[in-house]
Amino acid sequence: MNRILVVYHTQTGNTRCMAEAVAAGAEIVENTTVSIKTAEKATIEDLIDCNGLAIGSPEYFGYMAGMIKDFFDRTYESARTKPEVFKKPYILFISAGNDGRGARDQIDRICSGYPLKQVLPALIIREAPRLEALKQCRELGQTLAAGCDIGIY
Repeated sequence: MNRILVVYHTQTGNTRCMAEAVAAGAEIVENTTVSIKTAEKATIEDLIDCNGLAIGSPEYFGYMAGMIKDFFDRTYESARTKPEVFKKPYILFISAGNDGRGARDQIDRICSGYPLKQVLPALIIREAPRLEALKQCRELGQTLAAGCDIGIY
């Protein structure tokens, strides 16, 4: 069974909408289960148990959400000693008030330290997610799940 973990933080609801669309896209892939969790509730066990990881963050002051950083902080020590986490594929989606590059760069820097493997470019949405943006989120989730399912990541 293919397992995708979607970890996100939201205050306005924009990133939650994106996370739900990513999850819906991943669920399209046969034999895939999706676990969608807020960053504060996600654990190292969730990270170990998944085949692929989708990370969603709003951009605050040119940086990722503090709860996303908290997720990384809480799981890092355990993750770096687990071969199950080594080079696990991940994707990133950002709800940006500015250009989203700062949040993207900081998350990518942390993920390289785990190390996780980025398999698709980050999706940055610079406004409230509308139909086209949500379609891109679904495609992102579906691509991650399909790649994990057939083992190309």
